[in-house]
Amino acid sequence: MRIPCPFCGNRDVSEFAYLGDASAPRPAADAPDADREFFEAAYLRDNPSGLHRELWYHASGCRSWLEVERNTRTHDITKATFARDRVRA
Repeated sequence: MRIPCPFCGNRDVSEFAYLGDASAPRPAADAPDADREFFEAAYLRDNPSGLHRELWYHASGCRSWLEVERNTRTHDITKATFARDRVRA
């Protein structure tokens, strides 16, 4: 699989580290049931089929965090943007 890094161009997936679902909100660390919420977020999440937004870290390249839109059935990537751009929007 090739990931189109906005800075470095098309790169092999081996240059990246996968973080997970980009659409899932991170649980609040100071919540009274934070342990349970973090467990559920890490281990009891859905396994989507089809178009999915994911976070990837370009560890062997520009060291940027990317938000990648990928079809989990075909591995076709339709979009890759810097994750920081989504936060600012």
